[in-house]
Formats: sequence, C-alpha cells, structure tokens
Amino acid sequence: MEIGTMQKQTVTIDGAGYDYPRGTPFRRIAADFQDRYPDDILLVNRDGKLCELHKTLDRDCALRLVTARDVPGIQTYERSAVFLMIKAFYDVAGPENVDRLSVDYSLSRSLFLRAQGGFTLDQALLDRVEARMREMSAAALPIEKRSLNTDDAMELFRREGLVHKAQLLSFRVNSHVNVYELDGFVDYFYGYMVPDASYIRCFGLELFEDGFVLRLPTLKDPSCLGDFKPSLKVFRELHSSTQRSEALGVSNVAELNNAIAQGQATPLILSYEAMMEKKIGDIAAGIAARKEVRFVMIAGPSSSGKTTFSHRLSTQLRACGLHPHPIATDNYFKNREDTPRDEMGNYDFEGLGAMDVAQFNEDMVRLLRGETVEMPTYNFKRGLREYNGDTLTLGDGDVLVIEGIHCLNDAFTQALPRESKYRIYISCLTTLNIDDHNRIPTTDARLLRRIERDARTRGYKAQATIKMWPSVRRGEENNIFPFQDSADMVFNSSLIYETALLKPYVQPLLFGVPRDSEEYIEAKRLLKFLNYFLPIPGDNIPKTSIMREFIGGGCYHG
Repeated sequence: MEIGTMQKQTVTIDGAGYDYPRGTPFRRIAADFQDRYPDDILLVNRDGKLCELHKTLDRDCALRLVTARDVPGIQTYERSAVFLMIKAFYDVAGPENVDRLSVDYSLSRSLFLRAQGGFTLDQALLDRVEARMREMSAAALPIEKRSLNTDDAMELFRREGLVHKAQLLSFRVNSHVNVYELDGFVDYFYGYMVPDASYIRCFGLELFEDGFVLRLPTLKDPSCLGDFKPSLKVFRELHSSTQRSEALGVSNVAELNNAIAQGQATPLILSYEAMMEKKIGDIAAGIAARKEVRFVMIAGPSSSGKTTFSHRLSTQLRACGLHPHPIATDNYFKNREDTPRDEMGNYDFEGLGAMDVAQFNEDMVRLLRGETVEMPTYNFKRGLREYNGDTLTLGDGDVLVIEGIHCLNDAFTQALPRESKYRIYISCLTTLNIDDHNRIPTTDARLLRRIERDARTRGYKAQATIKMWPSVRRGEENNIFPFQDSADMVFNSSLIYETALLKPYVQPLLFGVPRDSEEYIEAKRLLKFLNYFLPIPGDNIPKTSIMREFIGGGCYHG
C-alpha cells in the first residue's frame, strides 16, 4: 500500500458510521467523542468485547464508549487508582522499606489497606503518598501493558519482593502473562487499565483503624468521592475473618491453590467449617443468656446463606435449652392487588410497603403476650395471604427465628420492645484475595453462589441471573445495607474454599452465556476470575455447610 492510501475502517458509534485509518488507537477515537460525555472515556466496547484505549482499530466494528458510570469503567478506574497508589507508596516509603502493602477489602465506597515495613504509618506519610499520586497524574505518566514469559515474570516479582504474585503465577498454565508498568514499577493486575495516570484524579487517602483507606468515586457520580461512612461492625467482622484465614495459612488464592495441590483441601474445609460452627454456637449462647429475647431477627443480602444459617442457629439454640420456631416474613406480604408499584409500573416486592407491617406487629405482640395466634401462609401463585389453621403459642424457652429482608429495620418491628429482639446481619464478606494488590469483591462471591443456585433450583440460565443482578443489588442498597449497623451481631458466611468449590459448577454455566448478549462481558470476567483457582470436589463438604444451600446435598429442607 502506498503512503497516503492507508486503508480506512468504518466505526459505528450510536448508529452512525465514521471512517478512521486502520491502526488508529481507540484513545484517539474516544477523544473525538469525549465532549458528548460528562466523564472520561476509559475503555471501549468493540462488538461486545472490552478493549483498552491503547488498542488499535484493525477492522470495521461497532464501538460503545465506556466511562466510570458503567460497571466495567468504574472497575477500571479503581484498579488503575490502586496501581497509582502502590507506585506512589513505594516511591515515598522506599521500596526497601515496604514489607507488605495489601488491598484487603471494600469499605464504604473506599478500599481498606494494610501496610507493613520500616516506616511509621501516619497521616503525614499518607499525605506525601497522595501528593506523589497527584504529581504522577498531573504528569500523565503512561501505564504501559506488555507481555512477559511467565517464568520471567515470576522471577521479576520474586526479585522485587512481590512473592505473592510469583506464587500466583506458578499456578498459571499460560506461557505468557500481561503486566503493567508505571514509571519503572511493574505489577500484575486482573483486569483492564487506563492508558495513563492523568485519568486518575478523584481519590483520597485517610488513616483508618490499623491501616488506611483509599477513597474513590462512585458509579453514580465519578467526579467526586463517595461518602466514607463505614460500618464498624462489618469492618470488625471482616478483620476477624481475615485473621482466621491467616491463622490457617490461607490469605490469598496462591496459598489456597497450594493447599489444594498438597492434598490439604479436606483438613482446610473441616477446619473452617468448625470455626464457623463455633461462631454460630457463640451467637446462640449469647441469645440464651438474654432471657428477655423472644425474637431472633435475621437479615442479609441475596445469597448470603440465610436459610442454612437460620437452621444451624436453631440447632445451637436447642443445644442451649431453647425452643426455636421459624417464621418467614414472606408470609406477611400484602395481597398482590395491594402491593405498591415502582417508578416503572412494576410491583415493588422489595420495599417495606410490600409488607403488611401492621398485621405482622399485631401477631407478634399477641404472641409476646402469650396468646395463641393463627399464622398466615402466603400463596405466591394467587398473590394472596391465606389462613389454614396453623396456630402458634409462645411458652417458656420459645423463641421465634425470623428471616427476612426487613428484619433489621425498626419500622418493620415497631411495636416490639427492643429488649425482646436479637438482630443478626449475615453476609458473604470475602476476605480471600487473588494477591495482595488484587481484591475479590464480596458481590462476586454472592453472584457465583446465586448463579449455581438459580440453575439448580429454578432452572435459570447464568445469563438471566447476571441480567437481574443489578436490580437485586439496588434492592439491597435501599433495604438492607442502611440497617446493618443496627444488628447485635454480624455473621460472615463466606467460606475460604468456596470459589474453588463453585468453579466446576459455575464454569459450564458461564460458558453458556451467548457471546452476542449484553451479559457476556460479565460472564467472561467471571470466567477469567475462576481461572485463578484450582477446583476442589464437593464430596467432603459437610451436609450442614452453608455451601450446601447452593450446590445441593444438604440436610436442611424448606
């Protein structure tokens, strides 16, 4: 081809076609359309596949421009901000002084980190790190992606003291691995990056407890930091779970894989299950010690294992001499015709307005007074609450174990004395991370659980579960998370081995998501995530395990 006759490719954006020379970087195309977007374009979606902006145009295609108001965009922003922060921390503290810098978990629109080494972790140090981050951002230092031989990458990370990354790569079968470089600092990350540091402008560093937080913007408004209002009860449960995992010698995926490869999966499973059973027993003993408690209220987000937990807690309550009775708040739904609708005109089954709060409180107060109450059953097919002669009377030692989305909301139990209630918030709070710099979101663990359970019990395909997940998350944000700090106890249902267990169940379901569907990008991300784990069979999972709620074979029914 002669100079001046460079081949043109047609790019379709928002239904209109535009011609660009073959080999044009997507970053240049994004710049031509940036004025149409209030936020920086961070990635492109090319024919259903995410691409970083340094990639070049090589064929006719349809492009969708991705900003931080899109989930893949805000994930890219977070990942890039972490890279920038790690580089700045090493620059300020000195690489020879940093023994460990770990991104532990998400906490109130921020990331919680721990740092160990020959330095004093105080706000003055963090202010210097933040200033270095802003200096690199202002200089638009490039974030370059390159491919290394896996063995060479492992040797590089060992040499730099990033042993956790070398261990992780030792379980990769690929001969090459992609790494990122920022101003001479090389790191490995799971996911996409922005092309240079200038894209990362909204962040902040603050001391918190025994570490610090990297504050970040939110999906709703990427231009400003989200509020930092952490739940201390959730944080302390996360912290406690981290310590339990570290005590078992498993704080990241490489250590889990090593345990599996050494034939230590079963002892690990049984040890963690025993730790969880002890925690449930301690909760039951605490309830039994409070003689005025008659209502045990359990709430948590989707796929937290609430049903199995309530059964296991009931068993422990019996061992403490109490007589637990299960109550499903679903039986207090309003009749379908009386259910409020959302802004889209659909029935809003998630909101408190869908519940017959008055009837629930009347029945519970009567039970508290020792009266006999006829208990309702909700007929979901007919959309009606029915009474079939099932009665209940509370005697000495009787407690109601009540599970439902609104159980931590005082507005739902407004007529019940505070001392009569023991409230438990349960969630799958993942503390196992891929490595020190790549965290696993707790929502990923719950989504994997949900995909398997929906397929097994409802016949749903993974595509359907992924599609409804944002709606599920919105309901949690509105109806569960605001009340988590009102709980008397936070229970973490996450199991350190669960992703390795779920891998052979969920992987085939994710491969079934059509490539031309909107859900394929999320399915592909989850598949890449699962590739880090060695699988373990479910043979030795106890029948009482919370994981049995998702993979089946448990001893609890109904």
